[in-house]
Amino acid sequence: MDSGAKWERAGKQAGFVGAAIGVVAAGAAAGVALERLTVGRGMRRKARLALDAAGPYGALRGRPGTVAAEDGTELYYEVEDVVEPPVAQRRGWTGIFKRTGAPEPLTVVFCHGYCLNQDAWHFQRAALRGSVRAVYWDQRSHGRSERGRDQLEGKPATIDQLGRDLKAVLDAVAPSGPLVLVGHSMGGMTIMALADQFPELVTARVAGVVFVGTSAGKLGAMTMGLPAAGARAFRVLAPSVLRILGTQVDLVERGRRATADLFAGIIKRYSFASDVDASVARFAERLIEGTTIDVVAEFYPAFIQHEKADALAVLDGKPALVLAGDTDLLTPSDHSADIAERLPAAELVIVRNAGHLVMLEYPELVNGQLAALLARAADAVQAPLPQAVRELALPEVQEA
Repeated sequence: MDSGAKWERAGKQAGFVGAAIGVVAAGAAAGVALERLTVGRGMRRKARLALDAAGPYGALRGRPGTVAAEDGTELYYEVEDVVEPPVAQRRGWTGIFKRTGAPEPLTVVFCHGYCLNQDAWHFQRAALRGSVRAVYWDQRSHGRSERGRDQLEGKPATIDQLGRDLKAVLDAVAPSGPLVLVGHSMGGMTIMALADQFPELVTARVAGVVFVGTSAGKLGAMTMGLPAAGARAFRVLAPSVLRILGTQVDLVERGRRATADLFAGIIKRYSFASDVDASVARFAERLIEGTTIDVVAEFYPAFIQHEKADALAVLDGKPALVLAGDTDLLTPSDHSADIAERLPAAELVIVRNAGHLVMLEYPELVNGQLAALLARAADAVQAPLPQAVRELALPEVQEA
């Protein structure tokens, strides 16, 4: 076998390992359908391109901007403004959010998960667009944000650093007024890191919080849905394998493209538990494909070190929604139950037959629960909220 063939074979192997370990560690997904194994690669590629063209997912855009993190990394965000200012539900309110004149509306800030970007909130963005002031941002090294400058210098990525990044975004786009923080997976951990490091800000300004498929710690014990022996092997091997793969970005990315169908299968298994529309599954693939293996490798150790259960005390008493899929293999639902137990005012929602990307898998259900939380948060601080948002809440939530 000549050297060129050896490198090609190594690339395919590295691509598969990188996809399997990197995506599982990241929180992506998959399962290969039989028909995909029996159709030619060219036809499958054309099918993926057709799904990309047909699906409008990820096409919504807001008013763009950037802000520099503490290390100079440019963090990209987009702001969706209210189309028509809502009529205040109540006036003359008091408390920590007291202002002269009409109360300030909520600003809802969405924090995405590992190996995703702000477009992961596509369905929630579509539902709330024009009704609430919303901020969507890309975490460092993800989406349109700049690659972390500290990480390029060899410094480790940490959840605490992500919390400080979120603080920089808030300072830039929402320096005043009540906030609702929404976080999925790593995004939820980012919110916890913000609470841990800036408790005064959270106490004074956060009117509500939403945790979707996330964890407050003990991620080192996760099984990823693997048998006990496989889970132990994964925990031992993943950090070193990812570290090695992270030094061979071009090789791994070529291999990942060569094993696109296997990669798609991994994504589907770890993202969804139900039979989602093919265009939605392809959208999840596109989101995850945008994260290179070196970024996957840099962030993975941060999750093992993440322990922020005590920081939840800062959020105690605030309206909260804790939501997870019952078959989430990456941040199992019992992690959400643990969070809810520390937040007595929280509404715990475990979605049946749902995986890690529950906001893409069951968007109407998630949108309804999110709208209900926004209503509770607005009422708690007597902030204005359009009736359209209240009507978006699920009927059973409205009745409650």
